Amino acid sequence: MYNGKILTFLWHAANSDLRVLCDIVTKEKDGSFRATETLSSTDLYSRCYPDSIMQMLPELFHEFRLFGGNSVLNFFRGEGPEYSMILRDVARKCGLSFNTRRADEDIELLLLDKLISDSLDGASDDELKQIMVELKVPAIRFNRVKAVRSLKTLWVSGSKPGYLLMVSVVTAVISQLAGKGLTIALSSTLVPVASVLLGPVGLILTSLYCVMDVAGPAYRVTIQAVIQISYIRQKYKFELLKK
Repeated sequence: MYNGKILTFLWHAANSDLRVLCDIVTKEKDGSFRATETLSSTDLYSRCYPDSIMQMLPELFHEFRLFGGNSVLNFFRGEGPEYSMILRDVARKCGLSFNTRRADEDIELLLLDKLISDSLDGASDDELKQIMVELKVPAIRFNRVKAVRSLKTLWVSGSKPGYLLMVSVVTAVISQLAGKGLTIALSSTLVPVASVLLGPVGLILTSLYCVMDVAGPAYRVTIQAVIQISYIRQKYKFELLKK
């Protein structure tokens, strides 16, 4: 049993979100299991996947952390680096500049903000119009600059439409990165926005694929996993505010 520190909010995550995290950690884009992961070969995985991921959360988080560290160092310390180190490593690889003393959530928000901003900047006028319609953002006369600004402001505001925009962007990015290895359950509200965003996230994917190819196979796991964990934290906070 893994007894290391687990991010508290993960204990409150929906099974569907944890399953996405599990698929990211254990599966390649074609749906096959990663050669370097060991979780899928355990009896625990057989018992818990796909409907009871929470029951193997400690082991799943441990497996994720192993991808974040040098294999030799992992051997000597018996585990991978702490999440804070992995997060900052991923943020740097994604081209973000930040004070390393900032809280984990602040850095996660910078990463999510980059994904959202790049998606909106890469969207065509028609795609922006459709996103605004689906999120019910008023626009009497369309102006591209104002439309992008309005949607970015929406995300920062913490409103429900801003939250839906964030979820849609993350869904579009992760679904394309993980491919057949991933199963995502989408609400009817999110399907139209996420579908529209599949085009605009192309520039993000090109950038992330370059990072993964240059940095090494472990980043195919850590980059996707950190994005998913960042999303789970914001979903947890949003649902707390609704109560």
